[in-house]
Amino acid sequence: MNGLIRQYFPKGMNFENITVKQVQNAEDKLNNRPRKRFGYKTPNEVFIHSLNKNSQVAFMT
Repeated sequence: MNGLIRQYFPKGMNFENITVKQVQNAEDKLNNRPRKRFGYKTPNEVFIHSLNKNSQVAFMT
């Protein structure tokens, strides 16, 4: 995962200058990017599926 986060926050970057908005933006992009390891589903899709599988309540994104 470190390689992915480096796309948004390069090595040596001063983290004191990173805003909450920038972190949220990177988080949203990473969690909504399809992954081969998940059968080209996004991490969010896999997470929602696991919640629905273990619960009686259906969640929607």
